[in-house]
Amino acid sequence: MRMQAFNPPSSQVDDYGNMRLTIVIPALNEEDAIADIIERTVAARGFICEHSPVREVEIVVVSDGSTDRTADIAGAYAKAGAIQLIIFEHNRGYGAAIKAGFARGQGELVGFLDADGTCEPRFFAELCRSLVAGSAHVAIGSRLHGESRMPRVRRFGNRAYAAILGMLSNRRVTDTASGMRVIRRDALPRLYPLPDRLNFTPAMSARVLMDDSLRIIERPMPYRERVGRSKLSVLRDGARFLQTIGQMALVWNPQRVFGAGAVACFAVMMLLALHPVEQWIRAGRLGEDTIYRLLFCMWLGCVGGTLLAGSAVMRTLGSWLGAEPARDFDHRRESVGPQPTETYVGHVLDRLYTFRTVGTLGVLSIVPLGWLVGPGLWTRVTSGHMEIHWSRVVLAGLIAFTMVQLLTTTLVANVVRFHRHRHCITDETARAAMDAPPANMSTSEVSSPSRFAEPMTLPATGLPSTLVTPQLRPE
Repeated sequence: MRMQAFNPPSSQVDDYGNMRLTIVIPALNEEDAIADIIERTVAARGFICEHSPVREVEIVVVSDGSTDRTADIAGAYAKAGAIQLIIFEHNRGYGAAIKAGFARGQGELVGFLDADGTCEPRFFAELCRSLVAGSAHVAIGSRLHGESRMPRVRRFGNRAYAAILGMLSNRRVTDTASGMRVIRRDALPRLYPLPDRLNFTPAMSARVLMDDSLRIIERPMPYRERVGRSKLSVLRDGARFLQTIGQMALVWNPQRVFGAGAVACFAVMMLLALHPVEQWIRAGRLGEDTIYRLLFCMWLGCVGGTLLAGSAVMRTLGSWLGAEPARDFDHRRESVGPQPTETYVGHVLDRLYTFRTVGTLGVLSIVPLGWLVGPGLWTRVTSGHMEIHWSRVVLAGLIAFTMVQLLTTTLVANVVRFHRHRHCITDETARAAMDAPPANMSTSEVSSPSRFAEPMTLPATGLPSTLVTPQLRPE
């Protein structure tokens, strides 16, 4: 992949020309590089405004507990009015510094880049333009291309993280830990909470990729060797990145993880059961030495069924808890999201865990259960003792356990569906009541903007809410 210089004509800039971009530069003991990256970022402001939908750029530098001259050097630029400066007396972490910069800034778009001099600030123009043109929520600058100067060890690690995240999310991104990206401010409440440490960037990538309603765009960016010593530990932070990806997958898309585990269990179970099945067909009975294999197959089937049931419940919960309004950039189009994307597997799960399907399977299971344990029960009733091969009991127990599990999961999913439907009806009723004018209020009074409250802010982050329902002021 060859890098091309980004120099679009002004006519290609979108109509969204009234945006402000907040650039956050987190810095920890970067006295050798901080002056250069600040000057390059300040110099890039005109280029960014000329070649993107951004009208203004503000720069926020966060000294994250630096013990060298980083804060003093940045302070000189702050006194000159070129940047805003936040100083942490103690180290809080890479992610905490970025989030503090986001809260300080006022831009509709927020971005960040590392203070080590590896990123080109002018590339924010490409990220902002691509973000708006693609109606995306996050735009990432990818360091993994042919002309990148990233060390081979880190290049291998980043490709491994991207492959794992791609398998878990079924979406593709090449650089999960990129230190240069742009985010829509109104998307931050949907991305939070995010960690405070260096795993902030892979956590954000995982969060976006696990939610099909969040759109991400990636563009290859210039990348050069850093100035000074890296703060990243390949082993410690690499393990933390893997843990973060796993945690985000379990939190935001557990049905995919559970479903993959269920498929793996069922596949191994069927593979191990081939030999006993062949023996049964050929000899009409099973040898005593196969009991351990069949018990392990039964255990795998129980685990797979449990994971499949968990996937169905998580899917139903996610369709309820994840439903919230979302707006596009121009705030003129409103859609409902994030709704789970309808897939073939999801459709099968929705049809499987219903009372009709479970009832039908329960009736059909009477036939194999009767064939397996019926003769033994009959001899027990007629002669007082039971003569039945252990393999029949094992298989009958697995079928009975599966049916109980199907019924239990269906009951739980049905309760969730009921309360989701009840919740939607309550919300619609509340919205209709808020939209309807009081009996003693005229139409002109309802349309008067002075009677509505000011847009609220989120108390936790200080960010403007993306979804504010106008509320009438008390008389």
